[in-house]
Amino acid sequence: MNEKVRKVKMSIEDPLSTSLLEERLLGNMSFEADLSKSIEGNLGINSEIGVILPTYCEAQNIEKLIDEIENLNLNTSILVIDDSSPDGTTNIVRKCQKEHDNILLFERPKKYGLGTAITDGFRIFLSLKKPPRYIITMDADYSHNPKEIPKLIAPVQKGFDLVIGSRYRQGGSTRDWGTIRLAVSKVANLITRLRIGAKISDCTSGMRCYSAKLARSIINDLHSRTYEIQIETIRQAYLRKFKIKEMPITFVNRKKGKSKLTFNEIKDFLSYIFTLNRKCQNSG
Repeated sequence: MNEKVRKVKMSIEDPLSTSLLEERLLGNMSFEADLSKSIEGNLGINSEIGVILPTYCEAQNIEKLIDEIENLNLNTSILVIDDSSPDGTTNIVRKCQKEHDNILLFERPKKYGLGTAITDGFRIFLSLKKPPRYIITMDADYSHNPKEIPKLIAPVQKGFDLVIGSRYRQGGSTRDWGTIRLAVSKVANLITRLRIGAKISDCTSGMRCYSAKLARSIINDLHSRTYEIQIETIRQAYLRKFKIKEMPITFVNRKKGKSKLTFNEIKDFLSYIFTLNRKCQNSG
């Protein structure tokens, strides 16, 4: 590691971090201030691409995933947002930080959900003194192949603001899914597409690339706590007339670890879909 680049550990409350983190953007983070821990890593990092990896019990996957992202040889920074995994995920990330100076770690005090992890990730990246131009979101369980990241970045570099890694666009696919799960996913996407009005085949995919311009525009209007964040970001982008594109990807059902989708999260997701008409009318 470059001797000139020192790894720092700063609390968001710490006044010493004011010159490196934009507090205005951090004002609506999902966690309670008195419970917040630290953002660990080089806050002065300057990268073109930021990758958000929400984690909960990903000790079996995280080191290999980080290595594969590093091996892409892109100008990336990696932000791991962990909800206090009891399996030692954060210790493995800290080990990776000793080898790479482009990894940030934010350990939240409890399980807050995917939606808040993504919005917290946006806020942290956008608050840096030199924010990335493009922000990737993806699962940390190898459902998403890190080798497909360049495919998502290319259209944003050409002027698109949101590129969705699509399982249902021609060339995309899912592996190791049962018939019922595939049917439920396609029905949810059909309902969402009809309610939003956007011609998107895969509204629920979590592998995406956002322009920093889009993330900054929608950040204060994102309120999802769980998986409905995938629809909410599309809706906000669509209402603001940002350019959206889909690129085919292959989604693989996780092979290591346990699925973290709970009944309450499924209920919240379905509730969000079936209230989209009213929400869109209120936003119009």
